[in-house]
Amino acid sequence: MVCQKYQCYTISTCPVCRKTKEFFRTRGISFDFIDYDLANENEQNKIAVEMMTGAGRIGFPFVRIGDVVVVGFNPERFEQLLKSENLEPATNQA
Repeated sequence: MVCQKYQCYTISTCPVCRKTKEFFRTRGISFDFIDYDLANENEQNKIAVEMMTGAGRIGFPFVRIGDVVVVGFNPERFEQLLKSENLEPATNQA
């Protein structure tokens, strides 16, 4: 499997954000995540600008796969985007 990096912004206490992190971890997909609520104010401002630029709103979890942004937990969309990036989830490999 080719390891690619993906970006994810979450809230540390958010159950849906935890599900999103688990989705990627269980598939062996490397990703960077930042817990927005634990970041310093400067980092939070940068994240907010990126969210508004990428999605037109602030929402969590915020996932960037390639050039595509997904706000919220949407495993079907994640799978679709991972396949379009030629990265099959580890659970589907022999």
